[in-house]
Amino acid sequence: MPAAAAEIAGDSTRTGYALPAAGLGGNRPGCYRDKVSRVHDMGGQTGFGPVPVADDGSVAFHADWEARVYALAAVLRQRGLFNSDELRDAIERLPPREYLEASYYERWLGAVEMLVAEKGLA
Repeated sequence: MPAAAAEIAGDSTRTGYALPAAGLGGNRPGCYRDKVSRVHDMGGQTGFGPVPVADDGSVAFHADWEARVYALAAVLRQRGLFNSDELRDAIERLPPREYLEASYYERWLGAVEMLVAEKGLA
């Protein structure tokens, strides 16, 4: 069985893939959810407070620099230097401490910096 298929089937014990304890709801054949654990995957966890929701029609950006980071990422994607999947993956590859301490657009900026460096565009 190819390595990727083994991981999906739950046959992998490679570092970074924690096999779930018996009896957990996600412990199904072919289910990757209990094996992949990156810091960004906080779904269902508690203790992070409520998700802020603006009902007052306020703008999406809290500061001008956030709009510039968004625009920079959009231009780089439009020019084909990276795509949305690569940006998302780079955000998810930020070191856990950096990820947790950063705001939403600080994560975007860190990911853009990472992609520019990796692709030798700096």
